[in-house]
Amino acid sequence: MKINVVLILLFLPFMMTGQLISGPMLGHVTYQEATVWVQCKESSNLQLRYWPADQIKSVKTTMPVVTASDHGYTAHLVAGELMPGTTYVYEIWVNGKKVKEKNEQTFKTPAVWKYRGNAPDFDFVAGSCFYINEEAFDRPGQPYGGDYKILQSIHKDRPDFMVWLGDNTYLRDADWDSKSGVYHRYSHTRAVNELQPLIANTPQYAIWDDHDYGPNDSDRSYYGKEWTKAAFQDFWANPVYGAGDTEGITGAFSYSDADFFLMDNRWYRSPQSPSGEILGEKQLDWLIEALRYSTATFKFVCIGGQTLSDAKVFENHAIYVSERQKLLTAIDHYAIKGVVFLTGDRHHSELTSWISPGGIKVYDITSSALTSSTNAHPEEPNTGRVEGSMVGVRNYAQIKISGDKATRMLSLHFKDADGKIIYTDTIKP
Repeated sequence: MKINVVLILLFLPFMMTGQLISGPMLGHVTYQEATVWVQCKESSNLQLRYWPADQIKSVKTTMPVVTASDHGYTAHLVAGELMPGTTYVYEIWVNGKKVKEKNEQTFKTPAVWKYRGNAPDFDFVAGSCFYINEEAFDRPGQPYGGDYKILQSIHKDRPDFMVWLGDNTYLRDADWDSKSGVYHRYSHTRAVNELQPLIANTPQYAIWDDHDYGPNDSDRSYYGKEWTKAAFQDFWANPVYGAGDTEGITGAFSYSDADFFLMDNRWYRSPQSPSGEILGEKQLDWLIEALRYSTATFKFVCIGGQTLSDAKVFENHAIYVSERQKLLTAIDHYAIKGVVFLTGDRHHSELTSWISPGGIKVYDITSSALTSSTNAHPEEPNTGRVEGSMVGVRNYAQIKISGDKATRMLSLHFKDADGKIIYTDTIKP
């Protein structure tokens, strides 16, 4: 028996191959720090090695992180002591061995620009409704997901980062009824081959909507929301969760002269009614105060469902009359300029505009769907829809911010699965 135990211990490092299920994925990247996410098939010892692209001898290595089953064998590896405006090469090491990748993996820290010159131009991609087929658990009939090549099109654009606007994975009845089911579905979605090059070289940020939070149209009564919150935090690498002393996945980050507010439209959501709530009082008050504090040229409010559309259909914010009015009244009262809502959910894309009583211009860019089914809804009575902006095919939004301080502007392109522009517009703050 002793000999057997010794043999097991000797061979354990070789048995624990530590193969990756998916990743690496870049998370939040800032001036001096970057987070890299990975998922292994089993408990493994992980390290991140990184160095400036032009200084291969200046290698730094993170402290070891051991993955655990309670977290789906995921890990967040943090590269520190970075220099702004620098491109870094990075590698993942599992159990002392380098993970072989087909292509070099890099990230770039933003440049310090305040008090030095104009804000840097940048571009990012936004999208929602990401369904990956899985025959064993999907409904019978025609597959709900498709056109995974859209991920390759996004990767070819080389955006500075990507924002996922909810329904980033679809929990089904076989998934949302257990923690293991939730983690299975998150793992299956993240592992799709076409996704890997994109997430390895482009920072990713995310919010959730009903399908990655729980059942269809789920609200605060969903009994498994602690499971899904844990999975969301394990599978995404946002900078913070629970901003404003909230309990869900609320967060924020900044890039160049833009602020992004990552809202949670599920944790506090009540059943539908004019006096009900989507964001909840605590989160809404935090958002209004954060918008008032922000000096950013553009203030992007990322939230799963449409905010500006006045069509009272499905789960639009217009159904929750009181809360929506409080938010729009605050934007008008405090003259908060440059607010752009980034929304998803609807399985179509469109641009909505609204001018407040005080003359403040506000926009809502709805971007949906990436790989789920799509359907144009031109008959919906959205009085703020910009003519010609309705898109009813799988697509993503490419958003570019450019110009000096006096001419700063936002360029919007909706692109189809092949990366072809199918709608374009411009927005001034």
